[in-house]
Amino acid sequence: MITLLAWLLGALAVVVLLPVLVLFLQVLLACLPGPWLPSTSTARGRVAVLVPAHDEASVIRASLASIIPQLREDDTLLVVADNCSDDTAALARGAGAQVVERQDAERRGKGYALDHGVRQLAQQPPDVVVIIDADCLVAEDAIEQLARCCLASGRPVQSLYLMRAPAGAGVKVLIAEFAWRVKNLVRARGWSRLGLPCQLMGAGMAFAWKDLAASELASGHLVEDIKLGLELCRDGKPPLFCPQALVTSQFPSSDEGLTSQRTRWEHGHLGLILADAPGLVARAFAQRNWALLAMTIDLLVPPLALLSLTLMALLVVCWLFFALSGSLAPALLATCAAGLLSGAVLLAWGRFAREQLPFSVLLYAPFYAVRKIPVYLKFLIRRQVDWVRSKRDGD
Repeated sequence: MITLLAWLLGALAVVVLLPVLVLFLQVLLACLPGPWLPSTSTARGRVAVLVPAHDEASVIRASLASIIPQLREDDTLLVVADNCSDDTAALARGAGAQVVERQDAERRGKGYALDHGVRQLAQQPPDVVVIIDADCLVAEDAIEQLARCCLASGRPVQSLYLMRAPAGAGVKVLIAEFAWRVKNLVRARGWSRLGLPCQLMGAGMAFAWKDLAASELASGHLVEDIKLGLELCRDGKPPLFCPQALVTSQFPSSDEGLTSQRTRWEHGHLGLILADAPGLVARAFAQRNWALLAMTIDLLVPPLALLSLTLMALLVVCWLFFALSGSLAPALLATCAAGLLSGAVLLAWGRFAREQLPFSVLLYAPFYAVRKIPVYLKFLIRRQVDWVRSKRDGD
């Protein structure tokens, strides 16, 4: 019986160790000196910026003000005011955008808004479509970089999309900002060092018109962006990371808004792992599609808080088992995983977040992970499956 338990704990430790190894490799590669930047030496083409917006009156003017100066005369700025109950549409028109309004109480979610916008753009198709969320700010020259990179590569392109803590935010929001930076900057940069694709991140995404028009966008999936990226990679169009194009947004400062946002993202991510990852791995090997395999391996790295919680629990169980049975191998595997995870976090902080996050705040990370236990228990008991907009600070 003890031998069987030792094998089971050892197997569990290996399962946890594998995503930790992937994370550590990505961080290590990202820390290599010298930037890796994709080519943008091609014509820019005609661009359409598509902005899905649901009750975004408090933020949409600032977002459009960051986009409009980057557009040329023959470009298009289209806002899809989706199931809005405020004056989002009027504010967008006043800022100079084309606006279409959509009302459908049954089919709710960003995917449906994007599908509606793409059908509107089909009347005069652009060369490139850039998707920007209505609560985002687009850095100077980002539209240019995304469009050129998309046309030069013939692939979907993902900007560097960062979420930032608002001024005066508490420790919890600062830790969330760090976790987001690890996921969207460090891990994407690390994979790109090997010429591997990145996940689509929801905003700051550029697509050749023919690729986006052929995609199935109309869904209420919680992480429609990640799903779309995997589908495009499956079809031979792996997304490319373009870190020189920066798009930023801001975390909600309220606990309610932050919890709602994180629940939607993390339940969607975990649901996608359970539902799609096995089939994606099988398809990648069958097609010898190594880009898809790399994206799926990246997908299998769970949220940093969940990975930390799982590892902490496993470490305690394995060392207790060693004390009772004398079986050391599971405890050593769990300890190795804990060391690699700690090393990855420290490397990522030292190279990419030292200026944004004091080390003293990083020490709070284990407590932040513990406070997220209800989010993960809810996934097991009553998983969120419907898209729900996060509460903005101005609401």
